Amino acid sequence: MTITMIAIVLVVFLVLAFFRASVISWVLAITVSVFFLASYLRITDGALNGIYLSLLTFFVLFGIAPVRRMLVSGNVLKLFRRILPQISATEQEAIDAGTVWWDGELFSGEPDWNKLLALPKCGLQPHEQAFLDNEVEQLCAMLDDWDITHNRADLPPHVWQFIREKGFFGMIIPKRYGGLEFSAQAHSAVVAKVASRSGTAAVTVMVPNSLGPAELLLHYGTEAQKDQYLQRLAQGKEVPCFALTGPFAGSDAGAIPDYGIVCHGEFAGKKNVLGVRLTWEKRYITLAPLATLLGLAFKLHDPDHLLGGDVNRGITLALIPADTPGVQLGRRHFPLNSAFLNGPTQGDDVFIPMDYIIGGTSRVGQGWRMLMECLAAGRSISLPASSIGGMKVAARSCGAYARVRKQFKTPIGKFEGIEEPMARIGGHTYMIDAARRLTALAIDLGEKPSVISAIIKYHATERGRIVVNDAMDIHGGKGICLGPDNYLGRFYQQAPIGITVEGANILTRTLMIFGQGAIRSHPYVLKEVAATREPDHQRALHQFDEALFGHISFALGNAARSFVFSLTGGRGIPVPHGRETSRYYQQLTRFSAAFAFAADVSMGVLGGTLKRREKLSARLGDVLSLLYLCSATLKRFEDDGRPEADLPLLDWAMQDALYKIQQALQGVVANFPFLLMRGVLSALIFPLGARLSPPSDQLGHQVSALMMQPGAARDRLTDGIYLPRDEQDALGALEAALTSTLQCEPLLAVVEQARKDGKLTMPDEFRRLAEARDKGIVTAGQATQLERDYALRRKVIMVDDFSSAELAVKYE
Repeated sequence: MTITMIAIVLVVFLVLAFFRASVISWVLAITVSVFFLASYLRITDGALNGIYLSLLTFFVLFGIAPVRRMLVSGNVLKLFRRILPQISATEQEAIDAGTVWWDGELFSGEPDWNKLLALPKCGLQPHEQAFLDNEVEQLCAMLDDWDITHNRADLPPHVWQFIREKGFFGMIIPKRYGGLEFSAQAHSAVVAKVASRSGTAAVTVMVPNSLGPAELLLHYGTEAQKDQYLQRLAQGKEVPCFALTGPFAGSDAGAIPDYGIVCHGEFAGKKNVLGVRLTWEKRYITLAPLATLLGLAFKLHDPDHLLGGDVNRGITLALIPADTPGVQLGRRHFPLNSAFLNGPTQGDDVFIPMDYIIGGTSRVGQGWRMLMECLAAGRSISLPASSIGGMKVAARSCGAYARVRKQFKTPIGKFEGIEEPMARIGGHTYMIDAARRLTALAIDLGEKPSVISAIIKYHATERGRIVVNDAMDIHGGKGICLGPDNYLGRFYQQAPIGITVEGANILTRTLMIFGQGAIRSHPYVLKEVAATREPDHQRALHQFDEALFGHISFALGNAARSFVFSLTGGRGIPVPHGRETSRYYQQLTRFSAAFAFAADVSMGVLGGTLKRREKLSARLGDVLSLLYLCSATLKRFEDDGRPEADLPLLDWAMQDALYKIQQALQGVVANFPFLLMRGVLSALIFPLGARLSPPSDQLGHQVSALMMQPGAARDRLTDGIYLPRDEQDALGALEAALTSTLQCEPLLAVVEQARKDGKLTMPDEFRRLAEARDKGIVTAGQATQLERDYALRRKVIMVDDFSSAELAVKYE
C-alpha cells in the first residue's frame, strides 16, 4: 500500500511538472502529499510533529510570495550577481540586437505549429517576379564565368554598366530614393539566381544590398545623409563598401584597433572644423578596390571632451568618400580564384568632419549594435541565397549527368554508390532552400532574427560545401578539369569563402548559435539576467522571483515532457493534421522539450563555464539549428501544396535531421562533465535508448530517381536558377541531353539489338548509327535524332583542354 501511495504521489508530481504548474500549486501538492504520507506511515508523535513543523516552514517560505521573495529569491539573487559571468559590452550589444522569433518557440519545449503554418505563404510580388524573369535573366545571359574568373579577373564593363543601370545596387533602397524597394524574399531570389550563373556577379550584386552603407543609412542615417547618398547608391553612381575586419580583429571584430580622435581640424578649406582624425588598417573588404564610398568601423576617443561625456565613446561608424585625402584603396586580394573585387584599405591620420558619422553625433558609440542589427541581412539573405544557387545547380546537373553518363552500359545514377551522394544533394538542397525562404519571410515580417540568421548562415554554407563535394565526386574527371564547360569547379573552389565570412562557421557553431540563443531565445534567462542588473532593489526582487520560479517550473515541465514523450515517441501529441507529416511534428515537439531541458541543465549546472565548453555548446546549437531547419521544411511542404511527388525529398531531409538531432543530444549526454547529471539526462531524454535511424537506402533510391527524371518535383527542387537554352552552353547541353537520352533510349535499344544480332558491324557508335540508317533498321529521321543525341552526350561527357599558350593568360 505504501508503494502504491508513493507511486500516486510521483504521478501527481509528474502531471504537475508536465503541465508546468505554478509555484503555489507545487507548494500545495508537496505539502499535502508529505502530510498524508507522514500520517499514513507509522511515525512517532515527536517525529510527526517535526514533519508538520517542517511542512509549515516550507509552506511559509515558498507559498507566501513576500516571504519567498525576501528569504529565498533575495538570497538567490545575491548569489546570481556573484557568479554570473561577465558579459562584455560587445557581447551584450549582440545579445540585445535583433528579435526573438520562431527560435523562441523551439526553446519553449512546446512549439505552436499552427502559428508557424499560419504565417503567410512565401512568394514574390508580380513586379519582383517580372524583374527576376527579365533583368536578372538578361544579366545571367551576359555572364561567362570562365571568362570572368580566368581571363579578366573581373566582370566585363558592359556587365558593370548593366548592373548599375538596372538598379541591382538599389534592391533594398526605397522607391522614393530611386531604389527598387524589394522584399527580402525578392532580394534572396535575385542573389540565388545570379549565383547559379556566377559567384563573382552574385557577390557584386549582394554586397551593396547587405551589410553596408545603404542599409546603415536607411536605419540610422540622418535625413541629410539619406538625401545625399541613397539615390546615388540606387543608381549605381556610388559603389559602396564597408570595412570592419582587420589583421588583428577577425572573428573578434569587437576588438578592432582602428581608432579615431575627436578634434578640430581643417577640412575643404575651412579651419577649426569639429571632426575626427582616423587611423585604420582593414582587409577582406568586398568592392573596396572600386569603391567610391567607404563605410568604416572604428573606436572613437574624445580626450578633450569636445562631445561631452566619456573619453572612450565606443565603436562608431562613418561614411567616407573614397577621394578624401589619405584614404587608401585599390589593391586586391584574390580569394580562391573568385574574381569579385575584394581588398585592403588603410588610412593614417585622416581627418573627417563630424557629419560623416552615420547618424551624426547622436549615434556616436552605437556602432556595434548598429552592425549586429544589420548583420542579419548578410547572414539571413545574401549568403544563404548564394549558397542555394550553387546547391541547386549541383542538384540539377547531377541528376541529368547521372542519367546521361553511362558506365557498364548503365546510367551511373542507378549505381547505389552514386545514389547515396545523390540523396544527400537532393535532401540538403530541399531543406536549405526551405530555410532560406522562411528566413527571408521573417525579415519581410519585420523580424531581425539574430539567432536564426546565424543558424541559416552556418547550415547553408556548410551543406553547400557537402553538396558541391558530392557533386564533384559524381562528376569525377568532368568536375576537376576547369574550363568553359565546367559548371561545378568554381563552386567547389569558392565554397570556403561563404564559410569564412560574416562570422567564421567554427565560431558560429561553437559560440554563437547556442551561446546567443540560450540567453536571447530562452523565455526566462534574459529576464533573470536583466533582474541582476536592475538598480531598484524591490523591482529587481519582484522581477527575479517571477523569472526564477517561472524558470524552475519551465525546467521541470520540460523534464517531464521529455521523459513522457520519449516513452511514447511523441505519439499522442496534438499536432496539425496530415498523414504524411504528423509524426514529424510530434517528434520535433518531443525533441524541443528534450532540448529545452538539456539546455537548462547545462546552464544551471555548468553556469559560466558552459561558455568555455564549446563542444557541448556546439551540440546544443546543432539541436536548435536542426529544429529550425525541420520547421522550415515542413512549412515549405505546406506552402507548396503538399505535393505527393516531393515526399521522398521531405522524408529524406526530415529523417536525416531527426537522426542528427538524436546524435547531438546523445553527444551532450555522453560528454556531460558530471556523472550524476549524465545519468539524469540519459534517463529523462533517452529512457528507452536512441531509437531513430537515418534515411533508408530505399528512400535514398527514390530521391535519386526523382532527380534524374524531368518533372514537376525536379523543377520545384531547382526552381529559381538560370537555365540556358543554348545547347552550346554546358548546362544547356546537359538539359537537352537528358531529354534526348530519355527519348532516344528505345531507339538505341533497337540499334544495340541489331548489333548483337550481327546486323551491324561498325565498331563505334556514331558510324553504327549511319549503318543502321543505311540498312533500314532506323529511319532517316530517327538516325538524325540519334546523331543529335550522340553529339549532346559527347559534349556533356567531354572536358576542356588548352594549349600551353592559352593557359599562360595574363590578367588585363
